[in-house]
Amino acid sequence: MHRLSGIFAALVILLAAAHAPAAAEDKTLTVFAAASMKNALDDIDAAYTAKTGIKIPVSYAASSALAKQIEQGAPADVFVSADTDWMDYATAGKNINEPTRVNLLGNSIVLIAPKDSKIDNVTIGQGFDLAKLAGDGKIATGDVKAVPVGKYARAALEKLGAWQAAEPKFAMADSVRAALTLVARGEAALGIVYSTDAKVEPGVKIIGTFPADSHPAIIYPVAATTTAKAETADYLAFLRSSAAKAILEKYGFKFLVSPTT
Repeated sequence: MHRLSGIFAALVILLAAAHAPAAAEDKTLTVFAAASMKNALDDIDAAYTAKTGIKIPVSYAASSALAKQIEQGAPADVFVSADTDWMDYATAGKNINEPTRVNLLGNSIVLIAPKDSKIDNVTIGQGFDLAKLAGDGKIATGDVKAVPVGKYARAALEKLGAWQAAEPKFAMADSVRAALTLVARGEAALGIVYSTDAKVEPGVKIIGTFPADSHPAIIYPVAATTTAKAETADYLAFLRSSAAKAILEKYGFKFLVSPTT
């Protein structure tokens, strides 16, 4: 009898072990997030994993690239876009669970230069000459036709009358972080990025801030995808929590919702 109970106990342990890896694998939520979110979201996800045990693998890229990957069936539970256009695109493609969508964050765009640049304190306003300021150097930002930061940059420069002269000097990057790197390495004389990006890169300095009314409001919507796991609702609630708000504001984001807890 003892021997039988011992065999039974061994079988129970083996079966539990066989199921353990599957259970562990289930405890993940995949997030597709705008490149500019990386530092802040890494901190938020670490806090969430510590609290829940759920791991959060994140794919960071331009919102345009992420929206198209989701459209093509890439497995994502959450989409965080750096503009409303690409969230609208994903929603129109029936890839977003619309009731979960929230305009979570705001940001601003700034003009940056390498930290050792002689250019400093530029007043950005109507008629400012960005082309002249760049001299023989390049101006880095995201692709103005697709990447949100590039779209915001072009809108601002067109409104301020500086786009036409400056356009030939632009180096279009595939994400805001790629543009940031070009300036930090001195491969571009100037760059237009989010203020939050400039804040986390010691190789650059902010030399001017674009007026908020020179471009569409910079809004980061977040939503669950239509294929999201059930646990996604709790993660989205955590993104709206006081704990997440504190982290996001530390990195310079504007929190656009009332914290849930």
